[in-house]
Amino acid sequence: MNTLWRPRVLGAWQVPATGPVILAVNHAHYIDGPMLMGTSPRPVHFLIKKEAFVGPLDPFLIGIGQLKVDRSSPDRTAVTNALGVLESGGVLGIFPEGTRGDGDFTSIRAGLAYFAVRSGAPIVPVAVLRSSERGGRLIPALPPLRSRCDVVFGEPFEPGDGSGRRTRKALDEATVRIQERLTAHLGNAKRLSGR
Repeated sequence: MNTLWRPRVLGAWQVPATGPVILAVNHAHYIDGPMLMGTSPRPVHFLIKKEAFVGPLDPFLIGIGQLKVDRSSPDRTAVTNALGVLESGGVLGIFPEGTRGDGDFTSIRAGLAYFAVRSGAPIVPVAVLRSSERGGRLIPALPPLRSRCDVVFGEPFEPGDGSGRRTRKALDEATVRIQERLTAHLGNAKRLSGR
């Protein structure tokens, strides 16, 4: 990451040094996941669509601990593997919006709330912010080479209501709380980074 772009990391001290944690990351560009993996203070295991595990990327992604997920139907194996990362005290990376978009956390899926409430792991919001400049791109879907990318970690929080309930209503309420916290973090990250 340091060779291709100029990442600036803010708030990495907010990531708990030990124990399970979920990094909830906005997702607007292809490099958001790799950028976080390259700048996180702890190794991150992402849920990644199975279509990415092709050719030489398949053994590479598996070798660095990434988790394959089939998005066409409920993938119990992926859920079990993700919970296993948290049960072993690891770091799970999730794009709460499920796929690339505007990266503004406006559409959050319930999976993040499920993993957090089920495991008891705190969520650390992460904003990956890039330059809006268009020139200098070798690949249109990537930021210009040597442009600055900011990775801003926020304060850990627990989205549950403290009851330990995992009902649909409890998860829906947790999802609302998560969206509020992630949206607030994104605004604060933009202020901190001057974006």
